[in-house]
Amino acid sequence: MDRLPDAVTNGRLAACPSHGPYRSRHLLGSIWSKCPVCAEERDAAEREAEARRRAEVERQRLAEMLETAAIPRRFQGRGFDNFHAETPAQRRALEAARDYARQFGEHLRGGKGLVFAGLPGTGKSHLAGAILQAILPAHVGLYTTCMGLIRAIRATWRRDAERSEAELLREFGRVPLLVIDEVGVQYGTDGEQTILFDVLDRRYRDAMPTLLLTNQDREGLKQCIGARAYDRVRETASWVTFNWPSHRLAARQAASPFNPPQEGSSP
Repeated sequence: MDRLPDAVTNGRLAACPSHGPYRSRHLLGSIWSKCPVCAEERDAAEREAEARRRAEVERQRLAEMLETAAIPRRFQGRGFDNFHAETPAQRRALEAARDYARQFGEHLRGGKGLVFAGLPGTGKSHLAGAILQAILPAHVGLYTTCMGLIRAIRATWRRDAERSEAELLREFGRVPLLVIDEVGVQYGTDGEQTILFDVLDRRYRDAMPTLLLTNQDREGLKQCIGARAYDRVRETASWVTFNWPSHRLAARQAASPFNPPQEGSSP
């Protein structure tokens, strides 16, 4: 049997303009391997480009989920780590929200919800948005205000409505987590209470968790949403109190150029 040339079996010397001499391996016929350093750099560049492509796809997917969840832009990106928890009450609220998101799979199976109650500007919406973002991408919830929900249902009553009331109620009923903000801002009429009860009762019967955000105390919430709806909320939701001053008020006062000096401070 004829012996193959050494150049075929052991390779031959070649030179790369960028990386200098290297040993080229015989591949097939007149085809010889190129510079291995160039090949590694090319592979690394392709891996980096693929990683960027995957990151962009994931970013777009997350943006679509945030849009589907209707989280207000102001609260997108606000999470548990940038919530200012300086007092014991604030730390308890933060831990309640963080724990709820951490165990959301269990709460989804049991229909366990939350009520965030306190004055405006205390961080209720911040923590609600943090929960909605923390449960992504496994679960895409939905944020709405109470009046937004009521107006959406009423809009289906028009002759030219794109969706029926039944379709919208199904959507509100089957979303994994429904966050209803500003509960108590509505007028509390019988018609509003009926709409809100329809949504809450559907979620109660299907054991779907709901998060209510309100400025009201327990009795005020009961008056706003009605006794029947309140009874369902009381059975399925834990109450978290936000009983500290408004962050927004403090921020506005600190930023105002017209703030008078405090008593005892230097002018």
